[in-house]
Amino acid sequence: MKPLPPLDGMDVTELAELLAHHNHRYWDLHAPEISDYDFDKLVEALKAAAPDHPVLGSMGPTLSGKGVKHKVPMLSLDKCYSDDDLDKWATSFVGDAVMMPKFDGIACSLHYDSKGVLVRAVTRGDGITGEDITTNAREIADIPRTLKTPQSVEVRGEVFMRLSVFAKYKAEGMANPRNLAAGAIKQKDPKKSAAYGLNFAGYDVVGTAAKTHDEELKWLVAAGFSPIDYEVVTKADLRAAYQRMAALRPSLDYEIDGVVFKTNRNDEQDRLGSTAHHPRFALAYKFQGDSGTSVLRAVEWSVARTGAITPVAVVDPVSLSGVTVTRASLHHPGFITKLGLSLGAEVVMMRRGGVIPNVEFVSKASDTPVVLPPACPECGAPTEMRDDFLFCTAPKTCRGVQIGMLGHFAASADMLGFGDTILQQAFDAGFLRSVKDFYTLKATDLASLDRCGDKVAQKLVKEVDKKRTLDLATFLRALGIPDLGKNVSKILSEKYQTLDAVLAVTEAEFSQVHGIGAVIAHNVIQGLKDNADLIKDLRQHVTISAPLSPSAGAAAGAAGAAGNAFAGMTFVFTGKMQTLDRKGAEAQVASMGGTALDAVNKALTYLVVGDLKKPGEKSTKEKAADKLVAAGSTLKIISETDFLSMVDDAQALAAVAGAVQGTATPMQTVSTPMQTVSTPVQTVPTPMQTVSTPMQTVSAPVQAAPALRTMAGARVAFAGTLGSYSLADATRKLNELGGEVVDQVDAQTTLVVVGAKGKAGDKLTAARKLQGSASALEILSEADFGQRVGLGQIALF
Repeated sequence: MKPLPPLDGMDVTELAELLAHHNHRYWDLHAPEISDYDFDKLVEALKAAAPDHPVLGSMGPTLSGKGVKHKVPMLSLDKCYSDDDLDKWATSFVGDAVMMPKFDGIACSLHYDSKGVLVRAVTRGDGITGEDITTNAREIADIPRTLKTPQSVEVRGEVFMRLSVFAKYKAEGMANPRNLAAGAIKQKDPKKSAAYGLNFAGYDVVGTAAKTHDEELKWLVAAGFSPIDYEVVTKADLRAAYQRMAALRPSLDYEIDGVVFKTNRNDEQDRLGSTAHHPRFALAYKFQGDSGTSVLRAVEWSVARTGAITPVAVVDPVSLSGVTVTRASLHHPGFITKLGLSLGAEVVMMRRGGVIPNVEFVSKASDTPVVLPPACPECGAPTEMRDDFLFCTAPKTCRGVQIGMLGHFAASADMLGFGDTILQQAFDAGFLRSVKDFYTLKATDLASLDRCGDKVAQKLVKEVDKKRTLDLATFLRALGIPDLGKNVSKILSEKYQTLDAVLAVTEAEFSQVHGIGAVIAHNVIQGLKDNADLIKDLRQHVTISAPLSPSAGAAAGAAGAAGNAFAGMTFVFTGKMQTLDRKGAEAQVASMGGTALDAVNKALTYLVVGDLKKPGEKSTKEKAADKLVAAGSTLKIISETDFLSMVDDAQALAAVAGAVQGTATPMQTVSTPMQTVSTPVQTVPTPMQTVSTPMQTVSAPVQAAPALRTMAGARVAFAGTLGSYSLADATRKLNELGGEVVDQVDAQTTLVVVGAKGKAGDKLTAARKLQGSASALEILSEADFGQRVGLGQIALF
């Protein structure tokens, strides 16, 4: 399988073309290039960007036979990938749910007349129109030609091939049973189709008097269909039921790619209804990769730069998503306790997203407990438990912590080539003990290391030389101080501009900065004090430059001069630009206190259209904006030239305001320059009418945190219940920006987001305790996180 390219930055056309390509590969060629998880992620990305895009309406195979329109559309199921989303769905209905396997086959519907005779079979197709497969369906043993309980009904289910049947085809080079079943059911010769030995699993029926889904499934068995594995489960048992089905997965004789939950009561199904895409009364909890059963043989312990000692599972080799896995992170000792792990226990494992190996749960326990190390495995110092986490008590002298700090500095400064092996050898050799030692490295010393050699050594020294100038934000982040991550470093550098100014900031002052707060301020300021000697040493080798220009390609960079001119405004850019590049334009907005969004929404202030847009053409964003304007929205559609005029005018206003500052009150200061620049304002009357409002509030500036365009490597945990956007949306956005959602808060967690609803619980407690140790973890509110990544607005496309 190929990795999915980064979706962040793709426009609607690019997303649609990519999805159409992979839809064709999946459904028509039966040769998928990406995992099911990545395919779902691509679908969700296009839905978020353009929910009415025609490509979304044409998902499924290209019809090659006779097309038949479904009397009742065969909608796809809404999907989730976390327990939290499953719990949220469960709040929407009353009563129990039915849990069934999500068969990985070909969905179809069977139509029986009043005498119970099979008269038509149709594939799902695109959900509206399917393909007639009646003659071949009659050859499948699991499909009764005549019902034992004659009645006019429509039965829905899945055509699939058992793994035991597929075994002989696999030896012939066939990819997977679903692809083979898809080809077999469409054979022109029914006898050839029958020779493949296909099966059918019925999981729904339309037309009976049943009051529950449980009754419908029993009716199917009475009518002559083969029974399927299912359970009626309470809401409280949903998570455990999912685990039971996942544990069965490796032993099943057919492939499943998730678990389906469906509201049991039919009256509740009627009340909930459906959207245009999926029923609200059912949910597919999809596996994030292949699962398998293994045995936990040992637990190894590694030391992070924070001093946290992290357990790693050593398991019997198990094949997951085409890769043999023998190790997986166990996050922290609290996770071991939560899962009830023991040495020799059988465990169910999964590669989440087809990438990260994870121990999901114990399927069969043993009697040998996992023992926590009493001494640090790196330095031998005593260990101590702090709630769920185990720490080395001597981090300042611990080999593992110091090597971790070296790796963090090299990665933050973007020094390429300094992997774990080289850092460990250099540390043990004694010539790389502190981050300041990077800048005195000699090629001869590096060449003495195993498998390094002269050429590699010379490259490493040159790599260090490239990083003798660091911008302020990068320098601060590279120090590895708790809570001084990418965002806080950026805030410090942009607000205070120089390292000396940053070092002079008091804890009380910094705590008042938007998005910081008392805990972060204390950790950062204390960390800077603790690292004063290191900072002094580094300044002898490193030139610390002013903050990076906020507009890499912007025509004018008067950032700060008009710092809050766009406060409260939101901008979306579309079309090819003449003067600015897209990132430069968005950075310009951020530097002036505004927020750049990816999608048009009801709260949008401006849609900026690039000057190189072809005449007569309108992008999807423009069309969406036109609809909103027609519906009464106050958003303005302006040209790139208009936008640049806004920037110039706002900077001119700020310059005049600065010239008279100190001779009037802030409100008077603003009103005067507004009168003095009446002529340039008239050149762009519509946008400047909105500019005047934030300019009048200059006396009480509010710093807006601009939405970031990347969260590469971020590990984010969500505590509590989200209110303004869903966990699925947050997960999708994080994946697009290069981050991932994690279930546990541990020493590797980058960020914890506190939901606006419900109790944050154990995750927030764990996060706060980690902050009190040596962790660089951040805690953000749901709103601040949404602003950072561009969530929380209503995306229309």
